[in-house]
Amino acid sequence: MAREKKQIAKNRKAFHDYEIIETFEAGIALTGTEVCSLRENNCQLTDCFVLIRKGEAWLNGLHISPYSHGNLNNPDPDRKRKLLLHRKQIRYLEQKTREAGLAIVPIGIYFSTNGLVKLEIALARGKKLHDKRQAMAERDSKREIARALKMRSR
Repeated sequence: MAREKKQIAKNRKAFHDYEIIETFEAGIALTGTEVCSLRENNCQLTDCFVLIRKGEAWLNGLHISPYSHGNLNNPDPDRKRKLLLHRKQIRYLEQKTREAGLAIVPIGIYFSTNGLVKLEIALARGKKLHDKRQAMAERDSKREIARALKMRSR
C-alpha cells in the first residue's frame, strides 16, 4: 500500500496573482504542537512570502493556529519559520530574485509520504491586470467548450 502525500493547505491566490516559473520542495522547522495543529488542518497560506536573509530562507506570514490540546508553551501562530533547503537552492533562489525581479511564493503545504511537513514554494513573476483578465477569459472559454462537448455527447 503506497501512501500519498496529504494536502494540508493550498495557496489558490498565488496561482491567480503570479505566473509560476519553477517549483521547489522545502522542509519547515516546526515545534511539536505546530505539527499536531497541522494534523488538524489549522493552517492559512494566503499572505505568505519567503525571504532570504544571511544565506537562510525564512517563511513569513504563515498562520498555524495554536494546538487545541496544547498548553501555555504554544508558539506564536504568526512567527517566522526557517525553511530547510540545500545551500545551492538557496543561492539559486537568491540570485534569481535579485536579478530578474522574481518572487518566492508558497504554493502548498502537505505531509510527505513519510509523515514530514513539506512546503511547496515557487519562483514566480507577478501578473499584470491584463494577464489576469486573459487567464480568466481562457478559463471561461475552456469551461464553455467542456460544457458544449458534454451536451453534444448526451
